[in-house]
Amino acid sequence: MVNWELNSCCNHGQVTFLVTIGVFTVVILVLWRTVLLLPFKLITVFLHEASHAIACKLTCGHVEGIKVHADEGGVTQTRGGIYWVILPAGYLGSSFWGMALILASTNLLTARIAAGCFLLALIVVLFYAKNWTLRGLSIGFIIFLALIWFLQERTTVRILRYAILFIGVMNSLFSVYDIYDDLISRRVNSSDAEKFAEICPCPCSGVGWGFIWGMISFIFLGASVYLGLLILA
Repeated sequence: MVNWELNSCCNHGQVTFLVTIGVFTVVILVLWRTVLLLPFKLITVFLHEASHAIACKLTCGHVEGIKVHADEGGVTQTRGGIYWVILPAGYLGSSFWGMALILASTNLLTARIAAGCFLLALIVVLFYAKNWTLRGLSIGFIIFLALIWFLQERTTVRILRYAILFIGVMNSLFSVYDIYDDLISRRVNSSDAEKFAEICPCPCSGVGWGFIWGMISFIFLGASVYLGLLILA
């Protein structure tokens, strides 16, 4: 029976999980403006755009192409589908993937599954990439994950779970920051939230939707830590 109250917290695995997330968070914040984090920021942008594409496909639309730019921007070209589902899928989808990766890191089997799915997604996106930034990013992370996986299976360097956890933490933090920077602190007329406000009958501005999406992203982040502790109990 699941101990939803976490009365037995915290064992060695739970402490390691919390400390690692804390260390990764500090490292990410310290290196936020450096080039070292740029590939991981761009992979978050990729997951944002991929979430738009998935929402388009799930609502019977057609994905014409995906671009990720070196300035941390991106665009997904779609035709058809349900627009009010596709628009919020980017920000909320990247937050969801961050949570999924954090939870996957709690177990070696699920970390392997996550890495395998990530590799497959990167290979598939090569057929939809419309610029060399995204192609190069995909190839680079395919090599990176393949190397980490090789080290995990063939050497004593067991870092696959930590690599997946780092990508998950990075994705969660960047998606929250992206929502704040794009939708709340400054008004971008072409943002997903502004477009969503135009088609949604609810009396809410783009900034309002940005705040709502930001709160949902925080919930995803908090839920990933809580559920991770439950899994490790």
